[in-house]
Amino acid sequence: MTDSSAVLVDGPWQHRFVSANGARFHVVEAGTDPTAPLVVLLHGFPEHWWAWRHQLPALAAAGYRAVAMDLRGAGASDKPPQGYDMPTLARDVAGVIRSLGAQDAVVVGHGLGGTIAWSMPSLQPRVTQAIAVFSSAHPSRLHTSAMTWPLATRATGRHLAFFQLPLLPERRLTRGDLVPRLLAEWSGPGWPDRATATTYREAMQIPFAAHSAMEVFRWLARSTPRVDGQRYLAAVRAPVRVPVLQVHGAQDHCIPASAVGTGRHGSPFRFETVPGAGHFVPEEAPGRSTEVLLDWLGSLDGAPGPTIPSV
Repeated sequence: MTDSSAVLVDGPWQHRFVSANGARFHVVEAGTDPTAPLVVLLHGFPEHWWAWRHQLPALAAAGYRAVAMDLRGAGASDKPPQGYDMPTLARDVAGVIRSLGAQDAVVVGHGLGGTIAWSMPSLQPRVTQAIAVFSSAHPSRLHTSAMTWPLATRATGRHLAFFQLPLLPERRLTRGDLVPRLLAEWSGPGWPDRATATTYREAMQIPFAAHSAMEVFRWLARSTPRVDGQRYLAAVRAPVRVPVLQVHGAQDHCIPASAVGTGRHGSPFRFETVPGAGHFVPEEAPGRSTEVLLDWLGSLDGAPGPTIPSV
């Protein structure tokens, strides 16, 4: 059986555990200067912190304190039986920022992590300096139907419906080939390689990781008609009053970039499309993704400077 040590991969970073919002979170840090601007990186599904392995050292080299966290229920973070709603996940991120000794941070998210990032300015404004979202539409456009994402492809809509079933999705994630199949289905041509697919499949086999991931999707689908879902949507419909970078892969087969539209959420707002990349932009096109992210970070007040290291 796979345990959480499987995600403690060595590299030009440090592994830490911090307490926040009543749970313990695994974070991976590059650039440990406590006075450097903090950038918190949130992974998507079906991934964990390792999705940001290319960006962590590049951000540190550019003068940032970069921290990729395993979300609640993922990787080596705690996997409690509840708390997989967006407001709780946003409180987790805010708590981690404070546990790292920072007053605020730039929050960068991919996929479901991008949904959390979109939620931060409304739900946790005091700790949110700016947000960058990869492959994630604004929740007011995405989170509108109890059983389907209107912006997603038909195949992705079928996956979301399948995720509502009890037990069977978890079995397909841990014992079947669903993880590598989703990675290949949502990405551009030629990704992932076998080693990458194996890494994510093994991480999903950590006890309770698959169930935790499904609980997030179940909340997204089932909360819409409920009071908690309507309260969440009302909150995130408020204008985003922090700088926003929105990045999509031109060949995203999960949420097509052509269907997302910008909506101009954020002040100021910047939208980028990465040619040749699918849903997993930071990994499929790490050089371009890092270049765009660092250029945008350099435009923010308090940024360490415009230097962009080679990647």
